Amino acid sequence: MHIRALEYADEGMDVPDCLPGAVVFHCGPIMACRDGTWSVVAAGPTTSARMNSLEPAMIRRFGIRAIIGKGGMSKETAEAMKEVGCVYLAATGGAAVTLAEGLSRCTGCEWEDLGMAEAMWRFEADKLGPLIVAMDSNGDSLYEKVRESLVTGD
Repeated sequence: MHIRALEYADEGMDVPDCLPGAVVFHCGPIMACRDGTWSVVAAGPTTSARMNSLEPAMIRRFGIRAIIGKGGMSKETAEAMKEVGCVYLAATGGAAVTLAEGLSRCTGCEWEDLGMAEAMWRFEADKLGPLIVAMDSNGDSLYEKVRESLVTGD
């Protein structure tokens, strides 16, 4: 989804109007279609570091406001987050069903040809979580603090 969105934007092609100011959930959901309506069965976070090469451009290009995932992201991504006012929300791995329960309604899908895990799903969220602000819009990172404490022993 990230690659296609950036390529389309670079080529002047239309991108989904929900992208500007969006919350991006690094997730490969398990979806079910019943009577023509999509619903989410499981929504486990994927490792966000996989997107480190693309996320700074996504944040800057589309004004992304929050990213949900697991494991944190690079310093380059943190810089883009600081510039735009974006936060990183850490989701608990292994809580896919609990997280799916917080996605109350699927409102659509873009680029379904990419496959279920890579398509861009749109959801309404109600009580999505638990989530922890692990990287804030000031550039502070819980992950960096933990790394530093391991080095210094604090």
